[in-house]
Amino acid sequence: MAALRLPPAVRRLNGLGWAASPVGRCRARGSVGGCALQRASSSSPDPDLLHESIVPTNHFQKSLPRLPIPKLHDTVRRFLNAQRPLLDNDQFRRTEQLAQDFEKGIGKQLHEELVAQDKRNKHTSYISGPWFDMYLSARESVVLNFNPFISFNPDPNPAYNNQLIRATNMTVSAVRFMKTFRAGLLEPEIFHLNPAKSDTSLFKNIIRFVPTSVSWYGAYLINAYPLDMSQYYRLFNSTRIPRPVRDELFTNDSGKHVLVMRSGHFYIFDIIDQDGRITKASEILAHFKYILADPSPPPEFQLGYLTSENRDTWSSLRQRLLECGNAEVLNKIDAALFCICLDDVVKNDHIQLSHNMLHGNGLNRWYDKSFSFIFTKDGSAGVNFEHSWGDGVAVLRLINEVFKDTTKRPAISPTTLPAAVNSSQIVQKLEFKLDDVLKAGILSAKEIFNTSVNALSIEATEFKKGGKVFLKKQNLSADALAQLSLQMGFLRQYNKTVATYESCSTAAFKHGRTETIRPATIYTQRCCEAFVKESSKHSISDLKAMIGECSKYHGQLTKEAAMAQGFDRHLFALLYLAKSKGMPLPELFQDPSYIQMNHNILSTSTLTSPAVNLGGFAPVVPNGFGVGYGVHDNWIGYIVSSYPARDVKEFLKCVHKSLDDIFDVLQGQPINS
Repeated sequence: MAALRLPPAVRRLNGLGWAASPVGRCRARGSVGGCALQRASSSSPDPDLLHESIVPTNHFQKSLPRLPIPKLHDTVRRFLNAQRPLLDNDQFRRTEQLAQDFEKGIGKQLHEELVAQDKRNKHTSYISGPWFDMYLSARESVVLNFNPFISFNPDPNPAYNNQLIRATNMTVSAVRFMKTFRAGLLEPEIFHLNPAKSDTSLFKNIIRFVPTSVSWYGAYLINAYPLDMSQYYRLFNSTRIPRPVRDELFTNDSGKHVLVMRSGHFYIFDIIDQDGRITKASEILAHFKYILADPSPPPEFQLGYLTSENRDTWSSLRQRLLECGNAEVLNKIDAALFCICLDDVVKNDHIQLSHNMLHGNGLNRWYDKSFSFIFTKDGSAGVNFEHSWGDGVAVLRLINEVFKDTTKRPAISPTTLPAAVNSSQIVQKLEFKLDDVLKAGILSAKEIFNTSVNALSIEATEFKKGGKVFLKKQNLSADALAQLSLQMGFLRQYNKTVATYESCSTAAFKHGRTETIRPATIYTQRCCEAFVKESSKHSISDLKAMIGECSKYHGQLTKEAAMAQGFDRHLFALLYLAKSKGMPLPELFQDPSYIQMNHNILSTSTLTSPAVNLGGFAPVVPNGFGVGYGVHDNWIGYIVSSYPARDVKEFLKCVHKSLDDIFDVLQGQPINS
């Protein structure tokens, strides 16, 4: 399928796909991003299901095109293009020579071996195994380093923005999602380029009869692009288990219970009854109410902190837990469908909400669960998810479907009374046996956690002068414009161009993960220099033309990444192969410029969805920014995190000023100094 070409509109199916650099601690996480997938779900007569798709969920999975391995020459060329704005002439000449030597020598050998290996493993992609290994072998805490968050928009009906009501409704909707998926009745994930043709009953009635071996191509013929859904399997009943050296992904889909956390206590109750039906919503409401009424103060030793520890430390402490007789309770946590965190906090603004959803206070989380719903006392809702099992396409689909279901078909209303059930006989409170080693380990984990999160700053800003509507009239990419504002803001504050990361999903391919868009380019560098340092030397038309060049090139990079034609994953796979063979590290990967490129000071991601309020993450390096942003119809929003090495407030002022200047120029006005 090397000849496959997706149109530019397929673009970046950005997937909360935090990626990782192959260079030591220099990881790069990617996007809280998403394409607005359009789908029409058929209504379902079964209250346990979201809908009943006439096209089976995995109808296209068998015929998905395989993830292509780029040509080595193209990878080297793209790598050098991305390096150009980051290096001076002498540095670039050295890197260029190393890259050319790599292409002719050891790189060629490694590439040929990678291609041969890929041909022997046609059931998967060349990046899947190394990518899982990279995540699971990382020893750092998952908190701040890997787990991102997404918060839901408030329910359109204010009466439903209540902790008990939202927790009950979202729990029911999430279980409906799970049952619909496992029954093979969840609408396949499809990007509809022309929904008037492909998101129709006629299309579905025809495509369902096309054999699975060629069904993808049938959709492709009318500009519908089915996406890989292999990661959905890990959404439920899944947990990352700490192990020495490399963690394990555990899934036990026979679990019928949910895990509920409140004030550091653990509770479970069955959400699926003996007949396989979802527990009555009024009973779920009663159980949540019972848990919230528990007067117990937080336990002295709060076990949740252990999941925020270094993975090797947590592994040894988990082993100690097993030795102390906690195997049964740990298994109940690991096998739970998902985790529900009932927080006793009220979060009144974006910054407080982001801190709570990203890390919280540590005691009321089990960060290893595949995902956790978080509900604050005032009814705000969000998701924090562990990242090793997959990227954001599956999580975003879950969030979109849950929000849609809870707002269109809520399981309970504000007038619903809790069922007259004895929750004390149904809800099980988990108790742990702790020795002195475990108690000391928990206290140490708590201290490390508090030190880490206290060092994190989060700030937000909104630019109200325009958004997608205006930029579309200017024939400009909204994402390119947002990325340009970040480049310009950083140059304004620090007078330099730095390695920048934006993740792009490659879910258009079987077992695709992510690819990197490199938004710092020679075009953005030239444009930023002109705006920040030389605006008086350039006419408005010149500056406008430079913005257009940035947009055009960013669009090209985005299309290449979505088509798995970037360079980061290819080089990562070659480095991984060299290490797995015990070979000496090729010189290119030891070059300071390669290491610098993977030290992503600007780690950026975007997400717009009717369900989503905010999405964010911590910086991926100590001297970096973690940038979540969304370009809406008439405004642009940013939520940015940093550690003390960077001034996040000043950065956002610089970004806002950059947007002011850009929009002034686009409107034909001179820049205000």
